Amino acid sequence: MLATPPPHRRRWRTLAVAIALSLGGASGSAMAAAPTLRDVLAAARAALEVRQAQQGERGAEGDVLSADHAPLPTLSGKLSQIDLQNGVGAGDPLGRKRIDKSIGIDWTWERGDKRRHRTTAAERLLAAARADTAETALQQMLSAQAAYFDWLGARERLRLLREMATLASEAGTTANRRRDAGDLSAQDALRATIDGERAALDLQAAQTDLARTELALSPWVARAALLDARSERVQWPQPPAPAPGTTLAGDDEAIAARGDVRAAQARLDAARAALDGALALRKVDPTWGVSYDHYPGVSTRLIELRVQIPLTFGYRYEGEIARAQADLSHAELAAERTQRDARIDRERLVAEARSARDRARRFGADIVEHAATVLRQAEFAFARGAMPLTDLLDARRTWRSTQLDALAAEVDAAKAETALQLRVDPERLLR
Repeated sequence: MLATPPPHRRRWRTLAVAIALSLGGASGSAMAAAPTLRDVLAAARAALEVRQAQQGERGAEGDVLSADHAPLPTLSGKLSQIDLQNGVGAGDPLGRKRIDKSIGIDWTWERGDKRRHRTTAAERLLAAARADTAETALQQMLSAQAAYFDWLGARERLRLLREMATLASEAGTTANRRRDAGDLSAQDALRATIDGERAALDLQAAQTDLARTELALSPWVARAALLDARSERVQWPQPPAPAPGTTLAGDDEAIAARGDVRAAQARLDAARAALDGALALRKVDPTWGVSYDHYPGVSTRLIELRVQIPLTFGYRYEGEIARAQADLSHAELAAERTQRDARIDRERLVAEARSARDRARRFGADIVEHAATVLRQAEFAFARGAMPLTDLLDARRTWRSTQLDALAAEVDAAKAETALQLRVDPERLLR
């Protein structure tokens, strides 16, 4: 009869315990070459996308400088009273010729606090750009942590499947030996061989999946470091618990602190300031000017004072005001939608974290142990001729799929809990 070697019974205990461990349960220290969760998050915070968003901040800072200044004065000069019929006389062109020469300055006086409204709108847009950068950094960290845990899971899955493939290959070799000895039918031996070949194919697929997760993580971690870590033992990080007093539910203060909500609120404030600026256009801006004139034969010291006032007959900037009002309404709706989506996202993260952790806990505490028990009983029964090989292979496949499902549940729980922590208090993960 096909007897399972003692190392097999020892291995299933080791694998079950490894899968049942929580995120912080793994012992041993990580090798220097293996990136940690904190390393990945720190790299994501300085990713290319974040640096691009920071350039948007620089542009917004320039807009503030452009907005916060009064209209520049205009220097003008002119030559007039040039008599083409009688001539301009003899002498120095600038001193004695009969040409009216003048130099003057004109300056527009802004009324209605236009500069203040313009500057306020630019400052609010700068605050929105900074909030967008913070949200971009957070989104990068969310993507990076998901890729990181997928990478850890792929490494652990490869290790499990490598051991399972070894066990299946040993079982197939034993079956062929017993077939040759006449102790096992050729059909049963072929089934054992097929099971080993399927395990080898699963191992090959796991190697491809590991390479795929390395590529997904490579935007934040050097590929060489990921390749060097292939032979290292997987170390599951334990995200720190939320700080005392931190609320996981979507309270107003936590929602308002999100980058996307702050950006939407800042754009709403900018739209209000822009509307105030559009209404201020109804306050006309006179342009004052003064000139110094020099006209030989009349006087060499003449002063001209002037003022220009726009005439708004028939038009009171209704178009600019209507556009500003529409932009304000759009910003109000966008802010309301962003807050709504933020609350839904927060509740989703909380529900997913709880559900994923409960699923992983049930796999580690119950399902893995039950599958291992079924496998032990099947091996015991098969060794005594009380069970056909087909049932034993089914028990082994169930045990193998249970191990992999438990690993997948642990990866999902880690990603969900870390995503929630990033939304609650990302700084704790970077310490």
